[in-house]
Amino acid sequence: PGPCTFPIKLWLLVNSPCVHSVRWDARGEGLFIDQGLFEQELLGMGSGAAGEEEFFKTKNFGSIVRQLNLYGFHKVTVSPASSAPGSRPMSSSARGDTSYSDGPLHHFWNPHFRYGRPDLLVNIKRLTKANKEKLDAGLEVTSRLPDDFQH
Repeated sequence: PGPCTFPIKLWLLVNSPCVHSVRWDARGEGLFIDQGLFEQELLGMGSGAAGEEEFFKTKNFGSIVRQLNLYGFHKVTVSPASSAPGSRPMSSSARGDTSYSDGPLHHFWNPHFRYGRPDLLVNIKRLTKANKEKLDAGLEVTSRLPDDFQH
């Protein structure tokens, strides 16, 4: 359905059993990205990249964060307790695998990126050119939440 946009790629990644660097948070309303692992797994920085480095056509994690920002993802401040190795939300801890966190953990949130709701992905749009210029200039871009978001 349509071109494979950045949000769709992200959706495929976070739901893939083979990808360990991107996963849902405990409520399935945001995603955790383990930067060190992500760089190895998906940006082709490590030797273990299984031909995935073309997935995002970049080797720079900063570019990924910019894409997230462009598509309206907001960074959630992760409290030190929740990013400590060993305290893994949701299914990761069930695997008993706490050895693979080797980079900063980033928590991103978008109102239309929800566990089990691929139908919402169509609502994730790239920011306008004006907003992109603001971002490039390092300015804060605030996106208004829809009125019905309070429900």
